[in-house]
Amino acid sequence: MSQKNHEGKKSARERLQEQREKEKARARRGRQAIVAGAVVAVLAVAGGIAVWASSSSEEPAANDNEVAVPKRASDGARPAVPVGAAGAPSTLTVWEDFRCPACQQFETAFRPVIHELEDSGRLKSEYHLVTIIDGNAGGQGSRNAANAALCAQDAGKFRAYHDVLYSHQPPEPQDKFADKQYLLQLAGKVKGLVTPAFTKCVNDGTYNRFVQKSSDAFASSGYRGTPTVLLNGKDLSKEKGGQFSPADLKKMVLDADKAKQPGKQSAAPHTGASPRGRHAGRSAAPRAEPPAGAVAPSS
Repeated sequence: MSQKNHEGKKSARERLQEQREKEKARARRGRQAIVAGAVVAVLAVAGGIAVWASSSSEEPAANDNEVAVPKRASDGARPAVPVGAAGAPSTLTVWEDFRCPACQQFETAFRPVIHELEDSGRLKSEYHLVTIIDGNAGGQGSRNAANAALCAQDAGKFRAYHDVLYSHQPPEPQDKFADKQYLLQLAGKVKGLVTPAFTKCVNDGTYNRFVQKSSDAFASSGYRGTPTVLLNGKDLSKEKGGQFSPADLKKMVLDADKAKQPGKQSAAPHTGASPRGRHAGRSAAPRAEPPAGAVAPSS
């Protein structure tokens, strides 16, 4: 082969490589633009507005064609896990991903007042578990953590384990929740949760299809980010320009519940303490720097 031909082929390879790099850069810019245009406010947590938006997961479900449903969970078009008294006059609807950093910020800031309102019979919560980050970043942590939380629901310990998961959320790039042994280890922090039935449920992925169905419902819901939080159907990210605090949530619930009787717990469904206690007396979000990429809510 002549030197000229060799250089020509080399040049062609270099041009092809450059073109590929340009296409990758263009694709990255496109994804960033989509995310920037689809952000959802995360209710003034950590002293600022945290945002997260993405597409739905495409994680495969279990092989069994039948969708197993956890105890007391609702199936239907939008599968959900209930927390609190069924007769509570107000309903908080939460769409969450256990790997989502903004969801963790929301839970850390709002958990004490949500628990207070649930325990007083003023508020019931409905949790819809989704797998956004599995679909975007790859991995199975969102799905496996959600399945484990649903296994905890069977034991009447969903809320306690849900709180443990968020209090031990790994950094987003680390798909640590994909490790079922780690999920079982965290379950040991909830008294009485680790049983042969719970362990089998986690290892078998008993509720993988339920999680997938919930994630598919999110993808078709019109919501574009997690957490998406609604009180009695009202999107809280649109309240007060997104600067919405735990104290605001409490006031909205109490105002909505005036002259209404609180619901009564049929049993004690929230056994097991939350991992870091209730943070009694804290009615405002913790002060901290907002996460990178935080923006004001879109109009």
